[in-house]
Amino acid sequence: MLTLNPYWYLRYKFLNSLFLGLSVGAIFTIYAPLKPSIYSVGGIALALAMLIVARFYHKILTIEWFFRISLLVELVLLVVMLVFLFKPYTYQTALLVYLGYQLTFVFGSYLVRAETLIAKSDELLTAIDTAKQFGYLVGMGASYIFYKLLEYQGIIDNKDKVYDLHFLLIAVELFIIFSIFKSFRKRKRYIS
Repeated sequence: MLTLNPYWYLRYKFLNSLFLGLSVGAIFTIYAPLKPSIYSVGGIALALAMLIVARFYHKILTIEWFFRISLLVELVLLVVMLVFLFKPYTYQTALLVYLGYQLTFVFGSYLVRAETLIAKSDELLTAIDTAKQFGYLVGMGASYIFYKLLEYQGIIDNKDKVYDLHFLLIAVELFIIFSIFKSFRKRKRYIS
C-alpha cells in the first residue's frame, strides 16, 4: 500500500505547474497546421473519454491508481515531446501532440478529485494549490525570459524558439517523473 510523501508531492506539483507555465504558449505554434474541425472532434472524444473514466471512480479513487495515472500522464507527455523533437512542425506531429495532450486531459478531473481525497487535510490542500500557482507563475515568467534570451541571440522565428524550449521542457519533465516516484512511498506493514 502506498502513502503520500507531502514534502516531495509539493515539489511534484510545483514542477508540474512550472511545466504548464513554460509550455502554454508553445502549443499555439505546434498546433498551427491543424484544422479547426480537429478541435471539435477532439473535444467530443475528450468528453466521452472523461465520462468513461468517471464511471470507474469507484475502482480508481485510490492512492495506488492515483500514482499510476499520474505517472502515465507524465510519461505520455515525455513521449510526445520526444516525438516533437525528432519530427517538428509536420501535420502528423501536430496531430500526435494534440492527441497526447488530449489523452492527458482525459484524466484531469480524476486527478483533481483523487488529489483532494488523498491529501486529506485543508493545510496540505492549501500548500498544494499554493505550489501549483507559484509553479505556474514561475513557468510563465521563465518562458518569457527564455524567449527574450533567444531573441537576444538572434533567434526570432517562433518555431525555432518553441523547438529550443522543448529541451528545457524535457529536463523539467524528467524531474517531474523523478518527483512522482519520491512522492509515493510504500507503507510499512507491521505483523502483530
